[in-house]
Amino acid sequence: MGAPGSGKSTFCDLVMRVSTRPWVRICQDTIGNGKAGTKNQCLTGAASALKEGKSVFIDRCNLDREQRADFVKLVGPQVEKHAVVLDLPAKLCISRSVKRTGHEGNLQGGKAAAVVNRMLQKKELPKLNEGYARITVCQDEKDVQAAINTYTALGPSDKLPPGFFGQKNSDAKVQLGIMKFLKKKDPPGCSDTVSNVSPENIQSHATKERDSNQVVESHEEPKMASAGSNISLENIPTLAFPSISTADFHFNLDKASDIIVEKVEEYVNKLGNARLVLVDLSQNSKILSLVKAKAAEKNIDSKKFLTFAGNITKLYSEGGLHCTAIANATNWRLKPGGGGVNAAIFSAAGPALETATKATAGSLSPGKAIVVPLPSSSPLFSREGVTHVIHVLGPNMNPQRPNHLNNDYVKGCQILREAYSALFDGFASIVRTQGEPSKDNFEKELKREPQPEQGSTNGDQKAKREAAPEVDMNKKYKSFVKELGPNVGSSGDGNTGEQTRKAWGSWAQALYDTAMHPERHKNIIIEKSDDVVVLNDLYPKAQKHLLVLARVEGLDRLADVQKEHLTLLKTMHGVGLKWAEMFLSENNSLIFRLGYHSVPSMRQLHLHVISQDFDSKHLKNKKHWNSFNSPFFRDSVDVIDEVSQNGRATLKDENFLSMELRCHRCRSAHPNIPRLKAHISSCQASFPAFLLQNGRLVLLEGKDADH
Repeated sequence: MGAPGSGKSTFCDLVMRVSTRPWVRICQDTIGNGKAGTKNQCLTGAASALKEGKSVFIDRCNLDREQRADFVKLVGPQVEKHAVVLDLPAKLCISRSVKRTGHEGNLQGGKAAAVVNRMLQKKELPKLNEGYARITVCQDEKDVQAAINTYTALGPSDKLPPGFFGQKNSDAKVQLGIMKFLKKKDPPGCSDTVSNVSPENIQSHATKERDSNQVVESHEEPKMASAGSNISLENIPTLAFPSISTADFHFNLDKASDIIVEKVEEYVNKLGNARLVLVDLSQNSKILSLVKAKAAEKNIDSKKFLTFAGNITKLYSEGGLHCTAIANATNWRLKPGGGGVNAAIFSAAGPALETATKATAGSLSPGKAIVVPLPSSSPLFSREGVTHVIHVLGPNMNPQRPNHLNNDYVKGCQILREAYSALFDGFASIVRTQGEPSKDNFEKELKREPQPEQGSTNGDQKAKREAAPEVDMNKKYKSFVKELGPNVGSSGDGNTGEQTRKAWGSWAQALYDTAMHPERHKNIIIEKSDDVVVLNDLYPKAQKHLLVLARVEGLDRLADVQKEHLTLLKTMHGVGLKWAEMFLSENNSLIFRLGYHSVPSMRQLHLHVISQDFDSKHLKNKKHWNSFNSPFFRDSVDVIDEVSQNGRATLKDENFLSMELRCHRCRSAHPNIPRLKAHISSCQASFPAFLLQNGRLVLLEGKDADH
């Protein structure tokens, strides 16, 4: 329990990362397929996890008794209910909420202050008579760390003493002074948006007035010089860039401003919903003034391009401007040092940027740019929310610097145009990678986004799926689907196989037809036998990703598997293992996992053979990740054991696909796919203990999977 910004999710993350007890976190901000959901969804998810013998964190604010009651009543006395109350100072919660980026529930920036203030007015500390066995109240960071240590140390069967801990008076009122923090109550019907609260001032007041309840609201706006309307705090893809070559390289400001406006006008609509921001330190910057005036003359959309006065390494923490990427006007050696923007960005990003840059390129030519994903260990990533730095090199007109052009502005302007084109092209690639929604429904399904299947009541979704392939499909696979012939998706004579064929959308028959008629698909099949065919996943989610298809009628998915299919399962596993070992002989750094989706999105039983790097441009959303990194993914060795012993495999429901994003190694939580990918690219933690058992991971003999 606690206000936004009190650290509930961090508490859960720290405990789950190292605890030997199996925990599940239920968060209303992500319960709806990665988006905000309902309380009923949280209740259902919690009940399901408890039935599986897991302990559950209910990560909601739960600030009043009514909100908590349904969770307390969810199970009987055989399950202990604990309350951990993060009753931290209101000013601290507000400061954290305002400063954070990438929040799961999008409660960040200026609007957070009013929301925290309003919620704390309703706070009711819990009492044991509500049904709790134990209540722990934390009023400072020391208390929080002690509670984390307590719950981290719990083993699967350990219990804690009952009682009320950490608070003298369980009926304590709202902390004195919260109403004075923003000076006045919200009027009835007030929206969550607070336009007159600057993150900079919230932060400074929260620091300066640590020992006082008399905190005065500031009406000072962030320092900005917009090309049009006031800056928006929307979390849309944003590139912040300095004026290239006009500082140390002495490029003429008037000529440079013409080129900036020219290239912005060319790219601004190509970037879709993304935004470009020209940044300079000084409010009185001449380049900002020139560009602002010329952009206005060209009627460039002020929502997609604006100018901003501020430190490019502190745009969010000091100005409330969240940027996906920042551009670095660098040197040809791509080295830290020198002066201006290059020195500032390398310094602010820390050693992680230099290391990542070296891994990408050793040098840079004038007019070129390179995109460097920013490791999660970088302060720019964690503090400012920047996921990429784009190094760009412009023309040099300074005789004291290398590659001086001797005042040749014909060549200089050409190079500067090339530099901005390379910069904006680099940003466009980031925008595409970070989740522009796919228009290709066929591709969407092959990306393993399980959908309601037989018995679905969602007619609109079913209609969309069945109409998918013909319009937007990748050209390479249009002919592939057309090859399936007129019988695909047709209603049959009533037997089980035909009913299944009718229930699956026509696009979902592709794997079935490949398995049953491999002669039609020789160009994509890499192995064929009487029992199986093998092909590369059309949209792989890792460096190596194969499908092993069963060649048996009526075996559409794992739910159809019975004991009579045990030999086939072992054959499929053996084939998958053979291919994994073949890949390992080529690249011994890979690690593989073999398994099935509990609810597949395409017809015909198929085994996934997937490397654990998850380095793929096709892995784009929460469903993609969780379909391979949650209990929804059933390891082949476990399926074989279960079918052998029970005649059936245990299936997991699709609620697991909406779980929070967690690293498959260290189990740390991440707010979105770009941040998760940045983390897993460098994470060297041991795999969880259960994956290291029973041959679930396939790796080079003698290699230590713990590291």
